[in-house]
Amino acid sequence: MNMIYNSEQYSVVEFGVDHSLEALRFGGFEIVDKSGRREAFIGGKLAQSFRRSVNDLIASEPTMEEVDEFLGSYDSLMSQPVVLH
Repeated sequence: MNMIYNSEQYSVVEFGVDHSLEALRFGGFEIVDKSGRREAFIGGKLAQSFRRSVNDLIASEPTMEEVDEFLGSYDSLMSQPVVLH
């Protein structure tokens, strides 16, 4: 597990490939919308696509606002509430 992004609005944690778990066969990402207090886990082919999109975004040297805007495009997937124990 590796935190790859953290702003006031979003955080993104990357999970490495684990061939013994189907959900992590291609690795995975947890995206947390801090103000909305919700999150999504993306794995499989969607994780591969997300990784490619992130690499393309990084290559353009984006501002934090542009990264947050990009992550906002995944808001519709964020249906799990963030619960602290």
